[in-house]
Amino acid sequence: MDFQRRGVMLVIASPSGAGKSSISRALFDADDNIRLSVSVTTRARRTDEVEGKHYYFIDEAQFRRMQADGELLESAEVHGNFYGTPRAKVEEQLAAGKDILFDIDYQGTLQLYRNSRKDMVTVFILPPTIKELRARLERRAQDSSGTIEKRLSNARIEMDHFSEYDYVIVNQDLGQSVSRVRSILDSARLERERQLNLPSFVKDLQSQIDSL
Repeated sequence: MDFQRRGVMLVIASPSGAGKSSISRALFDADDNIRLSVSVTTRARRTDEVEGKHYYFIDEAQFRRMQADGELLESAEVHGNFYGTPRAKVEEQLAAGKDILFDIDYQGTLQLYRNSRKDMVTVFILPPTIKELRARLERRAQDSSGTIEKRLSNARIEMDHFSEYDYVIVNQDLGQSVSRVRSILDSARLERERQLNLPSFVKDLQSQIDSL
């Protein structure tokens, strides 16, 4: 029997190049119930960006109002622009049984913990070796050697926070890592608290016993 279910907030984090984006793409391709969390931002919209798909574009005054009124589950300033996760949009999707994938760093994850811990499951992705991490960054051919060195330096800081996540996966094999994240999500979906009509179902079973 399928139960009405509350959605899961799935946070996947990793150092740059460890495989978070590849795992996320595979999850989206395999499961149409997963939605990507769409942030609000004060950054100007780029020509190829779509309102409501990539971001919700707002001005700084509106952002600060949302922040002051508790309408953001997490927020941050990056390169002079503000970003945040709108509480109402997340709640709407969770209530509809949709799972939401979050691509945020450890600071954003800690803010989500304070506001939505019961709805969350978090996964941190590690590379098998730093040699392999460097090779992946180089194969992407997106960054200069100086940028790669900075990403590796940042990776050390990010890895300090692995213990703040529910699960840690060493991404030796992409297919296996995707399978493990899917298993984690499947388990979270089956948690008792998420199966909303389970209490009434149990009461019905008990009534059936009483009527024997």
